[in-house]
Amino acid sequence: MVVAKIIDMKSAPLLLDRDLSILSFNARVLSLAQRPDYPLLERLRFLCIVSNNLDEFFEVRMPLQMEAYQQGVASGPVTAGTCEQVAEMAQALVAQQYDLFNTALMPALAEERIHLVSGSVRTPEQTLWVSHYFKREVLPFLMPVSLDPSHPFPQVANKSLNFIVRIAVAGEEKIAIVRAPRVVPRLVQLPPAVSKGEQCFVSLTSIIRANLHVLFEGATILHFSQFRVTRNSDLEVDEDDVINLRTALREELAHRQYGEAVRLEVTQECDDTLSEFLLKQFNLPALALYRVNGPVNLGRLIQLPDLAKGDHLKFVPFQPRWPQHIKKNLSLLAQMRGQDLLLHQPYESFEVVIQLLEEAVKDDDVLAIRMTIYRTGADPRMLRLLQQAVSRGKEVLVVVELKARFDEEANINWAEALESVGAQVVYGVVGLKTHAKMLLIMRREGKRIQRYGHLSTGNYNPKTTRLYTDWSMLTADDTLTREMEAVFRHLTSELPLPPLKQLLVAPFTLQRSLIKQLEKAQRIARQGKSARVIAKMNALTDVPLVTALMKAATAGVEIDLIVRGACILPVDAPVLKGRIRVRSIVGRLLEHSRVFYFALDGQVQMWLSSADWMSRNMMRRVELAWPIKDAAMQQRIYRESLALYLQDNQDAWCLQAQGQYHPVSQRSDGSESLSCQTVLLQQYHSM
Repeated sequence: MVVAKIIDMKSAPLLLDRDLSILSFNARVLSLAQRPDYPLLERLRFLCIVSNNLDEFFEVRMPLQMEAYQQGVASGPVTAGTCEQVAEMAQALVAQQYDLFNTALMPALAEERIHLVSGSVRTPEQTLWVSHYFKREVLPFLMPVSLDPSHPFPQVANKSLNFIVRIAVAGEEKIAIVRAPRVVPRLVQLPPAVSKGEQCFVSLTSIIRANLHVLFEGATILHFSQFRVTRNSDLEVDEDDVINLRTALREELAHRQYGEAVRLEVTQECDDTLSEFLLKQFNLPALALYRVNGPVNLGRLIQLPDLAKGDHLKFVPFQPRWPQHIKKNLSLLAQMRGQDLLLHQPYESFEVVIQLLEEAVKDDDVLAIRMTIYRTGADPRMLRLLQQAVSRGKEVLVVVELKARFDEEANINWAEALESVGAQVVYGVVGLKTHAKMLLIMRREGKRIQRYGHLSTGNYNPKTTRLYTDWSMLTADDTLTREMEAVFRHLTSELPLPPLKQLLVAPFTLQRSLIKQLEKAQRIARQGKSARVIAKMNALTDVPLVTALMKAATAGVEIDLIVRGACILPVDAPVLKGRIRVRSIVGRLLEHSRVFYFALDGQVQMWLSSADWMSRNMMRRVELAWPIKDAAMQQRIYRESLALYLQDNQDAWCLQAQGQYHPVSQRSDGSESLSCQTVLLQQYHSM
């Protein structure tokens, strides 16, 4: 891997490149599609997830690399050279995807009598059915554009499916562009009458490809190829220079589909003339061209695992259970008055949070509800409950993060729906994203106002709570909930935060507090006392925190980091002497919880947090970390999110020299196979 920056320490170890680290994470996810112990359709799903992840990588990370390449930047963290290395690694990852798709997954699915039927292998009956389907469902929406002075090259939307076709009409050659309609399903199942007892599917790409001659009747098709262009999708809104952020974002969303091109995908058979023509149209260099041996968008096939039948080809489903330590038929508010309540999702049900909000809405003594919204998902229940709360006369304040990438439109719709019924909606602090997850309920009890809070490492999104691992806590702790109220007041007014005793808040105290903890660990280790740090997060790219970790390790602190994705820390730096170990857990569930554990001279401190150790989280977002003080809760979190993860030898990858990851399962130390996610699924669901 390339290096990005030098840490100011003796021997000056070099940081790993973030973008290459992100691609390395996707390579680990792709390995799930190769696992023989995973059900076949789930392996295909992981292949598609990688394809979608790469789309986002090109939309968000690649524009900076491409700009450096095209401007010939020679020095700095992003240069023409880093762009070449990132493109080379991306090309290799894409080639691996298609090789796996063609030589492993499709043949294995065929053995299960599930087929993605291409034109070359369709039976006459299937060919006839596809032809009728094309004429009935697809042809009415196709409008080929032949390029000439009166028909310039059309606007091509981000990630849209298109065909470029070279035709001859009356002896004259022309180029035409055909855009595949988005209103037609990308994957169609053939009816039983033409499937002969098997499950047969056909892609829209294949349907159009087989019937181009119908579309270009009267012309001779000389050559054609699918193509897809990926564009820069970062929104550029100057918050200091707009009157209405919501209106500005809506206008900017309309332009997202037509940002600067960063990648061009064509089929492997596309001739050089057409590919070079397309590169020129999109102002792209040759390294932005990706020739693929199959559909240009594997991500669209993610529908197949849901459409195809076969229980043995899918994971055994599990239903997140109601927590055993929470009584379902008793008031949650009353139970919270007795003790803090901990939830581990998705093993335990997010319905607890829905029920808490529902109880608050129906309780006449609840006067106010305050909530942050980052990613909402499609489930409307929380929105409806908040609307009901307004209609019942409660004060409802919702901090909606309009700039949550790729969820901007959904969040704008939430904001408008809530404002329409009279809720107070604010968009947080100018220049910062509000990524903190908190819900605060204010209830009159006698002569006082009692506060009840919910804090989480994950989003208020019922769908992802079934797929992501997260911790959340329900609390009536007076100090903690008063500090939550202070954070809400800061978000609405931008008044300075008062000194807080329990909550750590980015961008004010979180990074500094974590560095102080690491400096404390460093001092204790130098005194010859035990100092142990374990931190679990999604990414580690913040240079000050990386520096503090390395300094602590050189002083003798033993550090284990569980980092799912990007990590720029070079574990092979000689100064570390093996005292920092980094592992990544990649399995059935997406690891999303953040846990920070410090055992210093026999004293344990633990925080849960919404924040990764990234510069954007520490300095450009409003984030929270809250302490876990109860010893039993500490022990539970330690076992379920730290100890088990450090024992995992089935889903774990260890970071080695030069940024390379190696699966722990390849080590032969005689230990029994252990997957932390499987252990927890079995513990909670007896699977």
